[in-house]
Amino acid sequence: MNQAHLHLLLNHLPILGTLFGILVLLTGFLLKHETVKRTGLGLFVFAAVSAIPAFLTGEGAEEVVEGLPGVGENLIERHEDLANYFLWTVIGLGMLSLATFYATFRAWKAASLFYVITLIVSFGAMVFAYQAGTSGGEIRHTEIRSDTMVQGTIHQEGSDEDDD
Repeated sequence: MNQAHLHLLLNHLPILGTLFGILVLLTGFLLKHETVKRTGLGLFVFAAVSAIPAFLTGEGAEEVVEGLPGVGENLIERHEDLANYFLWTVIGLGMLSLATFYATFRAWKAASLFYVITLIVSFGAMVFAYQAGTSGGEIRHTEIRSDTMVQGTIHQEGSDEDDD
């Protein structure tokens, strides 16, 4: 098993952990059930923890794929930048989730506000999760690239590069 394989195995965990955390937390709000909301917080913590090895295996995955046909450096750099944004956002979400756990166990009056802030931050993390996941898929899956991406390079309309 090489670094690219390991990265592909791990990178889905923080994305799906964030998505399922949102769904479970929203369900907890709708049902007004504290245990369900805490489960959502636990999923956010899981997403944060699992994002670290997913990110750390990215460099090794880059070394495996960077010389392959159709893999452009710009696609890899874009994915790396978006993954970095997601990493720090989901780690912040995990820390906020732990703070919300603490606030609920201490029965602070502000615990409800912590939950709302956590939910809002989770939506931001999900935006970055989507962008990082899509940009990673575009590296090797040409079928999901936009029409302006050809052979790993991005061509802009009216670009002189197309005239050569």
